[in-house]
Amino acid sequence: MNMIMRRILLWATAVVGGFVGLWAAVWPSSFYESFPGLGRVWIAVDGPFNEHLIRDVGALYLALAAASIAAAFTRGPESGRVVGVAWTVFGIPHLIYHAAQFGGMPIIDVIGNIIGLGGSVLLGLLLMLPGPRSRSPRSGSIIETKEDIA
Repeated sequence: MNMIMRRILLWATAVVGGFVGLWAAVWPSSFYESFPGLGRVWIAVDGPFNEHLIRDVGALYLALAAASIAAAFTRGPESGRVVGVAWTVFGIPHLIYHAAQFGGMPIIDVIGNIIGLGGSVLLGLLLMLPGPRSRSPRSGSIIETKEDIA
């Protein structure tokens, strides 16, 4: 993956983390009652309000967003790959938990959950991809690209 695409993916994760994180950390009761917005409710149907837990989730998303932003400003791909690992490690169990709770949920909310949570996992997985490799014209061997060396 080239650095331009990696940076786009990092900024996408930063936007996701910033949106969810700010809302949950700063306005936990609104997040609980109204997430994801547009008249849909995904959090309040899952149990009683817990301000501490909601704020902690917000802080986690803000931390992921901050790591994504920091990685977007680095030269090499390594930090972006590490951020991808973090998003994936967080995202897979998060998606699994919510997928187990789909029973009785309107189909629009099931689709929204799969797109939102699955999309975060996909972004993390894509960030973990190695950079492109090219073949040496003389030997035919694979050589590192500038992205891998930087």
